[in-house]
Amino acid sequence: MNYCQAIEQSIHFIETNIKNKLTAEQIAHNVGYSVFHFCRIFAINQGIPLMEFVRKKRLLLSREELLNNNRIIEVALDYGFETASGFSKAFRKEFGYSPTTYIARMSGCDTKKIITNTGGNAMNPVIRKKTAFKVAGYGINTNIAESFTKDVAAYWDTYNGENLESKMYNQLNPPKHGEVGICIPCSDNGNAIYLLGVIVDDFEKVTPDMMTITVPEAEYAVFTTPPVNGISEVQTYDADPLSIAVKETWKFIFNEWIPNSDYEFDEAKMDFEFYDERCHTLENAVMEIYVPITRKTDLTK
Repeated sequence: MNYCQAIEQSIHFIETNIKNKLTAEQIAHNVGYSVFHFCRIFAINQGIPLMEFVRKKRLLLSREELLNNNRIIEVALDYGFETASGFSKAFRKEFGYSPTTYIARMSGCDTKKIITNTGGNAMNPVIRKKTAFKVAGYGINTNIAESFTKDVAAYWDTYNGENLESKMYNQLNPPKHGEVGICIPCSDNGNAIYLLGVIVDDFEKVTPDMMTITVPEAEYAVFTTPPVNGISEVQTYDADPLSIAVKETWKFIFNEWIPNSDYEFDEAKMDFEFYDERCHTLENAVMEIYVPITRKTDLTK
């Protein structure tokens, strides 16, 4: 057996037994080499140590399973982690964000279709510091691990009362046009509130049926979604083309940009989506995604 065949066979063995306990001895002996020699050629061929490859493979596969309504602790144990906290720490170190954050923003996305270029300005986000600001509007209770996407879509698509967007603007009279969509965690079990609101100077005009939040000061990577042409695309897509662009951009952020950037997702702060006049046009519609960041070297490991 040549080295290339041995590497291919070892990777197949790893993938087949990924949920079982794996050692360097098992993997090397499976392809007929000594541990020392095989680990050397594996690292040279793959550019990564053998057991580091196994660890990364487990984390990548576990990330896929997080979106199948599996509990974090169940996925962690399934892939050889003894505790949910240990799994979360390894997951965050590898990808730059926690399992909970990944579930919250990737729910409803097709992770099998990983994008590498979203077009527009998404490949080159603007790094921007933003002072604290106030948001007021309407929200719903949901669960990021179970029904987040469906709850939000159903609420805004089937609401039969007064037009909420018009009501917000008429009642709150914000200084500028633009809606903020923000997911606010309520507990460790995935319960959250999704708030769609507008930025206001104060909460004096807020009515009892509204919700409010003060978003803390943070540094953001601001991504602009690739422009979509609603005139032609709305006839060929079952879903709103802008909604598709938003999901694709979130996938790019989590699966491509954060792991390969100098930043990690700052989970002490809040991410949000921003929709202004640019998303209401039928041609070249875009919106912005604000991802709170901190440099990887700034984090306590």
